[in-house]
Amino acid sequence: MQTNRIQCGFKRFFLIKLAWKRSSFSFYFRVETVLKRQDIEKLEEEYLAPYAVKSGSSRGRRHREKEHAYRTRFQRDRDRVIHSSAFRKLEYKTQVFVYHEGDYYRTRLTHSLEVAQITRSICKSLRLNEDLAESIALAHDLGHPPFGHTGQRVLNDLMKDHGGFEHNKQSLRIVTRLERRYPDFEGVNLTWEVQEGISKHSRDADNPILQNKKFRFPTLEAQVADFSDGIAYNAHDLDDGFTSNLLDLGDLRKVALWKENEKILDRKYKNLDMELKKYQIVRAIINDLITDFRKTTLQNVRKYKIQAVDDVRACPVRIAAFSKECNEKNLELKRFLFKNMYHHRKVRRMEFKAELYLTKLFEAYMRYPELLPEPGHRDGNKDSLERRICDAISGMTDRSSIDEYKKLYSPDEGLGALI
Repeated sequence: MQTNRIQCGFKRFFLIKLAWKRSSFSFYFRVETVLKRQDIEKLEEEYLAPYAVKSGSSRGRRHREKEHAYRTRFQRDRDRVIHSSAFRKLEYKTQVFVYHEGDYYRTRLTHSLEVAQITRSICKSLRLNEDLAESIALAHDLGHPPFGHTGQRVLNDLMKDHGGFEHNKQSLRIVTRLERRYPDFEGVNLTWEVQEGISKHSRDADNPILQNKKFRFPTLEAQVADFSDGIAYNAHDLDDGFTSNLLDLGDLRKVALWKENEKILDRKYKNLDMELKKYQIVRAIINDLITDFRKTTLQNVRKYKIQAVDDVRACPVRIAAFSKECNEKNLELKRFLFKNMYHHRKVRRMEFKAELYLTKLFEAYMRYPELLPEPGHRDGNKDSLERRICDAISGMTDRSSIDEYKKLYSPDEGLGALI
């Protein structure tokens, strides 16, 4: 009987101890059989840095909803992004290489996952809100059109007299209007803080941050996600470019980040296989960039006496940053990739075809609006025809845009392909 009472007691509540050695912090509290949302919010208040965003202090959602029993607001945001149709489409949207060029190369989906992983690692070490930062990282490319930056450039040119096109704005448009999963509102009703991070650029008219004239920059969580995007982009495009033989090893060895880490590796291992060496160098480059970023960001926190979230927003400079030396090395790598990879003849050939596909689709829909996919004809849509076409094309994948082009323009496609 005594044993049963003890077991029942443990079922009713647990005694939890959280010991954070780095912060020399520990505390006890009692909860019922599972952590409630309020318990997690209490943990955040106690453990996260004073300038981190606390989910319990969120500015909320545009459309009021009942809070979840055991998930915080930002955990729900992350789940809503992952379950969106726009997120799933990222699997077939180009990073640099078109989807059918090989299973190895990164897509917008794998890139977004890598950005989220780097973001979480940095935020955990800086005691920032991982759930908020991860939500921003996973959502940051939702608005990217097919064919990467070529697609964005083409759509922006086609829309130059109709408001233009920019993928961060489109990401915000997707989560606030275009994604349809709820009967009570358009979009997925993300929190103010996640929308702020998705907007990214402080001059965008739709950026929630502009509601306060004192604010210049988004939260530190959003800034970390932004830098993580750049770290992942450069390092992983370096990996893909080397694997695809677009990059020359001799030229690569002139780039400081590659050269320095290869020397370290050569001292440790003799006659290491080049494929294995590539992975280790890319890994080391990511580590170097993250380590410098963390150190410099913490220095800026102290330098500008950041004590609260709004101190980050109102600071005259971005708190998140590389050191001057590391920034120069990272820019050197970016310039190298721009010249030797993004402007490579093979990549440029695909860009030429991508421009043809998207331009011709836009022209066809303008001439015959009835050809637009179903969402473009949705009742109550008050957007201009050009904007509806832009939404339709930007929401396509590489594969679906190529298929649509063939259906509309290829003389070899039969009547069945047009239906």
